[in-house]
Amino acid sequence: MNSEEFRQRGKEMVDYIADYLDTIEERRVTPAIEPGYLRRLVPDEAPQKPEQWEDIMKDVEDKIMPGVTHWQHPRFHAYFPAGDSYPSLLGEMLGNGLGCIGFSWAASPACTELETIVLDWLGKMVGLPEQFLSFSENSKGGGVIQGSASECVFVSMLAARAHTIRQLKKQHPFVEEGVLLSKMMAYCSKEAHSCVEKAAMMAFVKLRILEPDENQSLRGATLQQVMQEDRAMGLVPFYVETTLGTTSCCSFDNLAEIGPVCEEFGAWLHVDGAYAGSSFICPELRGPMRGIEYASSFNFNPNKFMLTHFDCSLMWVRDRFKLTQALVVDPLYLQHSYSEKSIDYRHWGIPLSRRFRALKIWFVVRSFGIEGLQKYIRDHCRLARRFEAHVRKEPRFEVASPVHLGLVCFRLRGTNDINQKLLSSINASGKLHMVPASLNDKYVIRFCVCRQTATEEDIDYAWEVIRQFATDVQETKPEIIENYSQVQSHPPSFRYQSNQRA
Repeated sequence: MNSEEFRQRGKEMVDYIADYLDTIEERRVTPAIEPGYLRRLVPDEAPQKPEQWEDIMKDVEDKIMPGVTHWQHPRFHAYFPAGDSYPSLLGEMLGNGLGCIGFSWAASPACTELETIVLDWLGKMVGLPEQFLSFSENSKGGGVIQGSASECVFVSMLAARAHTIRQLKKQHPFVEEGVLLSKMMAYCSKEAHSCVEKAAMMAFVKLRILEPDENQSLRGATLQQVMQEDRAMGLVPFYVETTLGTTSCCSFDNLAEIGPVCEEFGAWLHVDGAYAGSSFICPELRGPMRGIEYASSFNFNPNKFMLTHFDCSLMWVRDRFKLTQALVVDPLYLQHSYSEKSIDYRHWGIPLSRRFRALKIWFVVRSFGIEGLQKYIRDHCRLARRFEAHVRKEPRFEVASPVHLGLVCFRLRGTNDINQKLLSSINASGKLHMVPASLNDKYVIRFCVCRQTATEEDIDYAWEVIRQFATDVQETKPEIIENYSQVQSHPPSFRYQSNQRA
């Protein structure tokens, strides 16, 4: 393909993407296929000779699209938003077009320097303390783009493990590292993402999973008690993972209580704000960040709630040297003459090769501005409160947890079985897509505002679909429904307060 052909195909692809997004509501939100559908439609072997572009694009529509779950669909309310905007898409296109592999400053100076700058921008935008920023006076901190929150958790755990082993070796110089490692204990809440458990498996450290309070928030007293118990048994508390905006119900661990406990025990405190972190761009939503000054590291994902395409997880550390000491491998062929004056991000994460991801963040922030991003976040919060109001008006339903940001957890008053049946029926219809969670042993349905341009009409449509299916389920399984006539009033209201501690 020469440059002229590329120009033509590029225009066609941009038109295809724009048309897809403009007409996405005409498609079914989830595919009506079964596992293995594509195997029957695609040849057993790759083509020997080049195929026509028109044939390839025809197969995209005829074979690929029938198996796509449309995350940008107005009826998609599952998981969390998948960041998507035209500025981000164009930034991604440019980064791919440049084809830089920015593992070091020398490999592509702009790639490294823009990343450092935009991470300082975003750190200031969400209200991080200055010690997390690269360009603050006397700062040892800084930010880096990782692929996902899972990477951020794993990398922070590796850094904490390496730092703790160095400290223990000073105290016990003749004890083997494997013995020291066997004594180390990490901690997280039951509501933490499963990636914490996976990180502990890969880091070969023990992990204690703790019970949160009734609002799914990990509290300082709970952590302190188990840390004291473990220390008395000869174990070494070294790492605590907390979450601001849990996956199940967007609850917030209590950093203001947990931080001093971590400081007392000398444990690394990591704060995962994957979904909720972007919301801290709005000053009135920063209440859950109280205590962030105790954190050793913090991350959030613009690819969830800041209109930026995956993959893009931002991570800040208070001491970058503790991070890089755990990850530095420096062969001759990667060294360069500016290493003492620059940042080499290959020392900040697992992979060596790194894409020019800072471009799409730069494009998004400049195109929307802080005010535009704040408006987008506040609109999602407003729409979630509208859905919550629908739920509270109907005695058959209940709100299952305090409502934060764009997520509402709700359920039919009745058994777990009836709620599972309700969600399965709705998803099978293709009219909406939602996913469940378990809160206090109750099966709940998660409704998340996901689409960038979601409207009140989208929320009202979703509620009517849910009501209709609830009626159908009740008529087919009346024996497992509670006696609704006994419901005299709506359940107590969880008033939405942006600074409310969970």
